[in-house]
Amino acid sequence: MSKLILLDSGPLGIVSNPSKSEIIDACREWVRKQRAQGNVIIVPEIADYEVRRELLRADKTSGLARLNLIKNTFAYLPITTAVMLRAAEFWAQARKRGKPSADNSALDADVILAAQAAILIDEGSNVVIASSNPRHLQAFAPAAQWEMIA
Repeated sequence: MSKLILLDSGPLGIVSNPSKSEIIDACREWVRKQRAQGNVIIVPEIADYEVRRELLRADKTSGLARLNLIKNTFAYLPITTAVMLRAAEFWAQARKRGKPSADNSALDADVILAAQAAILIDEGSNVVIASSNPRHLQAFAPAAQWEMIA
């Protein structure tokens, strides 16, 4: 069964970066390998938002063009009402446990991303979130450092 791999903003920012570097090349190769194995790379809307807002702020037009290409090449997962309801549950649970992933006044993209993954899992999919910092996500959904996902 193929995996659905949701890209967190870290790996999405890396793979959509138009520059050349070892980490960018490694991330692009990792994506190629995942797709060759039949896994589905997904751009969650919340990760697109996080990467896009910074590219817009910095006027990085080539980065925006590459992000748009990535968004149109891979599967795209929009935010829905069901996602936001589950994210609110996750946000409250994290605070009740004393383990928030963001400031109380922050939107908390991690719980939104985790909610997207959890709903896909509830629907029977094999899902993992590829992240550069999976710690906050792992409380709610399977997540791993992108390089460690085989």
